[in-house]
Amino acid sequence: MSTRTVLQEADITRALTRISHEILESNRGAEGLVILGIPTRGVELAQRIATLIAGIAGVDVPVGALDVTMYRDDLAHHPTRTPQPTSIPECGVDGRVVILVDDVLFSGRSIRAALDALQDVGRPAAVRLAALIDRGHRELPIRPDFVGKNLPSAKSERINVRLNETDGVEEVTIEG
Repeated sequence: MSTRTVLQEADITRALTRISHEILESNRGAEGLVILGIPTRGVELAQRIATLIAGIAGVDVPVGALDVTMYRDDLAHHPTRTPQPTSIPECGVDGRVVILVDDVLFSGRSIRAALDALQDVGRPAAVRLAALIDRGHRELPIRPDFVGKNLPSAKSERINVRLNETDGVEEVTIEG
């Protein structure tokens, strides 16, 4: 099995900076935004995007985490990971533009689960999706609004996002 690195630390930072600018442009500023990361690495990416937006727009954007484990429709086929805490900012999501952040967009099932989980939390004005990597192979009609890198890959390949906060290294690799 071979592994190749497709993004390094500088590439990830550049992609997140571009996503942050695109979010601000799309929303016409930072007002009314809430950023929710999907555990595990989506939460770290969401926090980074919020920090970048604060640096660009001079406004703190509320950040939280939205665990989707128990909302997944494939629990019978995939071993369940331990659910992570969901933390919704004090302002809530009602009437706000929620940016869901995930590390890798693949089949779309995690995002479908996130939409179900979000519905139990409140009623946003709009929901947008940011993904560091879009690898294709969608099983559901879900499309990201903001993408760090489109990375066409074979279904048999594995995309690994490693971040300093969790893994002590900053890279995106493909195994296959």
